[in-house]
Amino acid sequence: MLSFVRKLIPNRHPLRLGWHKGKAILAALLYGFPARHLTIIGITGTDGKTTTVGMVSAILEYAGIKHGALSTAVFKIGNNAYGNATQKTSPSPFHIQKFLRDSVRAGCTHAVLEYSSHGLAQGRLNFTWPQVAAITNITPEHLDYHGTMEQYRRDKEKIFEMMRKSGTCIKNVEHRIPNIELLIPGTFNQENANIAIACTEAIGIPRNTAIEALKTFTGIPGRMEQIQKEPFSVFIDFTVTPVAYQKTLSAARALSEPGKRLLVLTGSCGDRMKEKRPQVGKICGEYADVVVVTNEDPYTENPEKIIDEVWTGIDQSQCKAHRIPDRREAIRFILSQTHPGDTVILCGKGSDTTMWTAQGQIPWNEREIVRGML
Repeated sequence: MLSFVRKLIPNRHPLRLGWHKGKAILAALLYGFPARHLTIIGITGTDGKTTTVGMVSAILEYAGIKHGALSTAVFKIGNNAYGNATQKTSPSPFHIQKFLRDSVRAGCTHAVLEYSSHGLAQGRLNFTWPQVAAITNITPEHLDYHGTMEQYRRDKEKIFEMMRKSGTCIKNVEHRIPNIELLIPGTFNQENANIAIACTEAIGIPRNTAIEALKTFTGIPGRMEQIQKEPFSVFIDFTVTPVAYQKTLSAARALSEPGKRLLVLTGSCGDRMKEKRPQVGKICGEYADVVVVTNEDPYTENPEKIIDEVWTGIDQSQCKAHRIPDRREAIRFILSQTHPGDTVILCGKGSDTTMWTAQGQIPWNEREIVRGML
């Protein structure tokens, strides 16, 4: 019945938004407004949120601060970390408030949270009151929900309206500290590191402490996660937006040995942001020597139609392109095409544990699938 009612009422209708905000009030009441007892650092943006949360968490841990961390990839309370089974950047208010209550009970004094644009628009993260709020970047994404780029920006900036009066806003700090020593590749991770350092400086952690902490940060599951180094490199990555593709593939190309190839597995999510599909195909064709287009999370859309739209953006004079709808077979194929020294990047799924199809969710673990084929 509830799903039927949802179909009748548009996503941004006041009734829908009121329903979400009502749940946030109930959740905060049920769990006793736990954010009152925590110093919260909130991270939002289009790309880089999850990695930045991980970096902030690493700095807090290095500084000896017991904390909770909630992101698309990982839930962490103190030393106990586990995967985000909801696969949502900002889960339901009941998940969020329970997480904060559990963090307080575990003796945490701080928490770092990833704030999605949907979660901010719907009020799922109300009553979290961040002391520090940061935006990594804003580029077109989720416009099927937000409607316009202007509205998307406004929804992202709601994180600043939620802050405590004494709080600190952080944005546009990408190049404040150049050439931070990191184990993970990409100029975009330098940008993420700058934001993480600014966030932790705002709560009193010295800059040098933060820089030292990040020297040993090994990354986040599913974010440019290296599965194999030799005889060819294999990475899995959650890359989904055109800007993220450009940054990820340019970093991969820079890492590649001279004369060696870059092979990319790509696709696009169903039921949303159809206009980005040709852009994704175009970027893959520009950077990769071999492109394989496959399924990602088709949801209720025809998978072949999604692949068609990604395919239209690929200039086949620039690369060898293949389309294989079955993602498992596509992975098997792209691995079979490698030569020693090549780099393979499997984009779109990262650390996801399921794939969404018209028939519902099916179990999916890209990391284990790849390891089983190598």
